[in-house]
Amino acid sequence: MSTTTIRLSDALKARIAKAAEAAGTTSHNFILEAIAERADQAERRADFHGEAERRWTEFLETGESIPWDEMRRYLTRRIQGEATPRPVSRKFAK
Repeated sequence: MSTTTIRLSDALKARIAKAAEAAGTTSHNFILEAIAERADQAERRADFHGEAERRWTEFLETGESIPWDEMRRYLTRRIQGEATPRPVSRKFAK
């Protein structure tokens, strides 16, 4: 495990101490959890954008999509526990 030094303003250090105490943990652990949470968030965002780019490229190549009203209806029924067939993609109408 490596060591990294960060400089905190007195005001931020006090805020962290107060928040850590309220959370029942140490300032050190609070900071580590905050950094890990932020790294996870950045990784999820990058994965999301990568998947969106992949899907957009696929759409541009195939021209196929599912209209939003059909997908929304499908998802609503699934959420309500109904067995419903998946909508079928088709060429996008220009």
